Amino acid sequence: MARAREREGGYDSVSSPFVTRFPFLDWMRGLAVVIMIQCHVFNSLTRLDARHSAVYIFTQFVGGMAAPLFLFMAGMTTGFLMDRLEARGLTPLRRWLVALKRAGYLFVIAYLFRFTNTLFAWNFAAFLKVDILNCMGLAMAVFSAAAMWDSARRVRGAIAVAVLIAILAPVVSGFDWSRTPAVLHYYIAPGPDRAQFPFFPCAAYLGFGIAAGSLVKSADKADSPGHLDSLMRWLFLTAMGTFLAAEYFSNLPFSIYAASDFWRSSPGLIFIRLAIMLAMLAGAYLWTEYLARPGWSWMQTLGKASLLVYWVHVMLVYGITAEPWKRSLAPAGSALAALTVLVCMIALAEARLRKFRWNGNARYLQPGPRARGARAHAAAK
Repeated sequence: MARAREREGGYDSVSSPFVTRFPFLDWMRGLAVVIMIQCHVFNSLTRLDARHSAVYIFTQFVGGMAAPLFLFMAGMTTGFLMDRLEARGLTPLRRWLVALKRAGYLFVIAYLFRFTNTLFAWNFAAFLKVDILNCMGLAMAVFSAAAMWDSARRVRGAIAVAVLIAILAPVVSGFDWSRTPAVLHYYIAPGPDRAQFPFFPCAAYLGFGIAAGSLVKSADKADSPGHLDSLMRWLFLTAMGTFLAAEYFSNLPFSIYAASDFWRSSPGLIFIRLAIMLAMLAGAYLWTEYLARPGWSWMQTLGKASLLVYWVHVMLVYGITAEPWKRSLAPAGSALAALTVLVCMIALAEARLRKFRWNGNARYLQPGPRARGARAHAAAK
């Protein structure tokens, strides 16, 4: 059965330039973009005296899910890549090199982003900041070795390594980093600045994403579309169990760690966020496959152009163009600004996607299981 294909945002020399897109993954990535934009706008523009308000605290609390979501979904697409490379019959070494090449590409993008952001904000100290793209590149480089395993071993191995990273995060954070170069410290463990994205514990999200991506791809390749439905039900149940267990152990009156900061290095927070992301994944699948009306979706539009939107909105919100409004708005003003930036980013993303369509580079969305079942039935006739 022929499937509709669409470009998945870049490809290597040995993989096809057109791969299956999952609408629920684009929708979930778009939701992460919305969470990120409102968090950044409020953080940049809200007055200092208004940062104790419930509205501001809520925006930053919710905004804390944006980075884990992007890491998790980057892991899923990495899992898709590894699955494609395995299906093509490449040797384990070749698969590892291709995955490592993708990590190197992301490092280049990360420092290009830091360079443009440094110029736009006129803050040259920001060039060495370890941002989400830097963390993503390092995590992908480490987890690239998972490409040498088959799909089943990759799921188990990625989960095991991700759990190990989460468990070791408080230990690594407690090391004496005083004699270590600051940039190396920020790449590996949480530093004094909360706006950093260190390998411990953030890389755990990418590892869990690789496992989830491999599971989704395996279920999608099954003969019956019900396999993907069943997987999503199991992921939701896993999310509920993980959340309850993580919440219970996080509230125990004692800890096995000498020191652990819940909001920066606690395994409990990692697993709570993982549970939320698995539930969101199942919810996004339910919405896009069975509830949403067919046609254009502004949320999916944001998700397909998430890197461009991330790049541009950071320069707008934290750059010199926003200087007259920085730390000067009431929460209501910041909310209006966030809505304005969001609308502009939707327009930017749609313009970018239309350019691809005009150039003949974009294809249709991957149909949902109901559409695939209907096509299979028609083909059988």
